[in-house]
Amino acid sequence: MNGSHNPQSALRVTDLVKRYGDFAAVDGVSLDVASGDFFGFLGPNGAGKTTTINAIVGLATLTSGTIEIFGHDIVRDWRAARRLVGLAPQEYNFDRYLSIRDVLIYQAGYYGLRGAAVRRRADDLLARFELDSKAGDTFVKLSGGMKRRLSLARALIHEPQLLILDEPTAGVDVELRIELWALLRELNARGTTIILTTHYLEEAESLCRNIAIVEGGKIVAMEPTAKLLGRRGSTLHVTLEAPIAALVPASLAARGAIYDASTRTLAFPNIAPQAIAATLADIQAEGLAVADVDFARSNLQDVFLDLVGH
Repeated sequence: MNGSHNPQSALRVTDLVKRYGDFAAVDGVSLDVASGDFFGFLGPNGAGKTTTINAIVGLATLTSGTIEIFGHDIVRDWRAARRLVGLAPQEYNFDRYLSIRDVLIYQAGYYGLRGAAVRRRADDLLARFELDSKAGDTFVKLSGGMKRRLSLARALIHEPQLLILDEPTAGVDVELRIELWALLRELNARGTTIILTTHYLEEAESLCRNIAIVEGGKIVAMEPTAKLLGRRGSTLHVTLEAPIAALVPASLAARGAIYDASTRTLAFPNIAPQAIAATLADIQAEGLAVADVDFARSNLQDVFLDLVGH
């Protein structure tokens, strides 16, 4: 990253360090998230994700480095910076004595927002998240899925331009997860910049345009999702009608073929999609009859394990 400020940055983190005694939980992290992006921030447990998020939203002081939200320094200009960001944390921290409508109204008060407009927005959000029938109930009466939706509604009550979601679908069923995905895509399409941390790698692969992977407090990869997936090529598996009698034919060996006699399968790792037709033609030219073909794309989990090893 160069030193000049990108005015289109929703979030710019530069050389962030957060130490607890001798332990560096975050060790020189730099991020530049463009306005309007859907950005994945991934890593194994203890990698420094939540500490970084806590620093961004003002819940942890910085040991060194700088953080800007839409150009506002979070230390020097904390009030303006804080107003622009909403956080849906992993852990629930609602006031158990408030109705869920009041949870939203009180949250808006932290940003100096009050009055009829806030009450209307709270009612709109409850309706949008299908919580309006529970508006007068306390948080303890909600199901797990409803608590997740309330967490998202609370993060949105002050209309932030940057939304940070820490494990937003942890512990929810598949149906609700798909529903939340649709909601997040809609928010992003309307211009909200979203940063997502998740352990469901298929979630990040499906939603995020750009991804950073952190391990041991350092960024180990940061690039567009498509480019990250392209680090590991796809594999073509061709099952033959009959076993290969002797050696793998030279034309197929030249294409990197690996033969498994027990399953009569030729594997072609790291194959480009456009090379599949020519590879199948070579197999037939060698007089080998094909019983089955399978093309396996590498996924984010494969790449993640390559980078962090666990």
